[in-house]
Amino acid sequence: MEDKRDRKIELMGIVNLTDDSFFEGSRILEKGGVFDPDKFLARIDSMVMEGADILDLGACSTRPGSDSVSEETEWVRLEQALRLLVSERPCPRVSIDTFRPGIVRGAFDIIGPFIVNDVSGGSETMWRTVGDLGLPYVAMHTRGTPKDMQTLTDYDDIISEVESFFEDISRTADSYGVKEWILDPGFGFAKTVDQNWLLLKELDIFKKFGRPILAGLSRKSFLYKPLGITPSEALPATCAANLMALQGGASILRVHDIAPARQVLEVFNRASV
Repeated sequence: MEDKRDRKIELMGIVNLTDDSFFEGSRILEKGGVFDPDKFLARIDSMVMEGADILDLGACSTRPGSDSVSEETEWVRLEQALRLLVSERPCPRVSIDTFRPGIVRGAFDIIGPFIVNDVSGGSETMWRTVGDLGLPYVAMHTRGTPKDMQTLTDYDDIISEVESFFEDISRTADSYGVKEWILDPGFGFAKTVDQNWLLLKELDIFKKFGRPILAGLSRKSFLYKPLGITPSEALPATCAANLMALQGGASILRVHDIAPARQVLEVFNRASV
């Protein structure tokens, strides 16, 4: 059994500064895009109290099939939250869920270093920005845009496809001087239900890259659709999947629900000594 001291495991709490993210319980904006400062701070306080290590703020929905808002709209949403966070709350590390380099630079000017969580897999400008600012970077495997997400049904071997992707990422990170990058297999993005499950079952393959592995499984469709339930009913399935991810070597669990994830982590730690 793995000794829990061999791996630092962190919980990343999802804070959606949107009004259209797939799980309604994670949305901070009211209908019409109105930002509620009290609701935002209450969610932050709750996550910190329950043991979040990282707060992942996203102001542009990246659920499959979603329309991306403009960069200006994304920044308006994010800026007010960041300024409120800086002025009102000392908090754990911050991650920002964005694929736009301009958003990264603007956020850096307000809060300083943070983790860039980029679902696009990285553009040349993004890599250069992250390298210049010396920021940790989450590289996620995907293909296509959220609005027109392609699946990888034309690949016979999803494991080899994702391995090849991260071999390229490793070379790209080195070329741009990005020293800290995190591997995200991209559960739920450009993959069939069966491909998602295969990635989860074979997650330990990606430990060979020597990078922290982020598992973003929370309430996703490959969990709830086979069960005939909705995202709001998928917390038990999420907890089971998170335990599988930990067993497979995940170092970061990106979740909507911190307290249940903390219980999963506690069970894992007790069973791993």
